[in-house]
Amino acid sequence: MIRSKLWFRCAAMHDPVTPIIIKPAVISWDAKERDVELTIERAFKGDELVMRMKEWVTVEVKKVVELINRYGYLKVLDERDLVVDVETEEDYEQLNKELEKEFKDQLNLERV
Repeated sequence: MIRSKLWFRCAAMHDPVTPIIIKPAVISWDAKERDVELTIERAFKGDELVMRMKEWVTVEVKKVVELINRYGYLKVLDERDLVVDVETEEDYEQLNKELEKEFKDQLNLERV
């Protein structure tokens, strides 16, 4: 297994950034006829976190998710850090080539 950090280019400052989870999402409900005293705390999955970066980074995040899913998968590690996992060195190299071809210097992987 090869694990990498995924670095985007910030749309505002144009420096490398990667999203992290500070606090999981907390979900509850409003009900018309009663009080609901239930909350669910749930962290984002890797692809959900990337999709939330839309317009904050310089690449089309949906394309990023689709391309990465061809070779591996996105994951949130330790409920905080976004990583990309691939099975083989060949998958890693091919993914890197595809990312560079599609996004140039706007997105890259860094092994961890």
